[in-house]
Amino acid sequence: MNMQMIMQQAKKMQKDMEKAQEEIKNMKFTSKQPLVEVTINGDFEVIDVKISEEITSEDAEVLQDMILIATNDAIKQAKKVKEEKLGNVGSGLAGLF
Repeated sequence: MNMQMIMQQAKKMQKDMEKAQEEIKNMKFTSKQPLVEVTINGDFEVIDVKISEEITSEDAEVLQDMILIATNDAIKQAKKVKEEKLGNVGSGLAGLF
């Protein structure tokens, strides 16, 4: 494999990775738990929190736990998709060396 072909393949991989990162950035990940729903974007930013109208003051501690669980679950979803999409792009590196 000559240097020009390696550079072309590297540029294509960079373009593919940038495209995948942009797709992930625009995705939304939602986790629904009892009493709460949390949505994040592909940058792992919380963009929406919905709390059930059924909540009472006695449920506050439970609600705190549900927000924590839902947020962490949504982040795990986003990380999984990011790893899957960017892992596919990175696997092209094996052919370079």
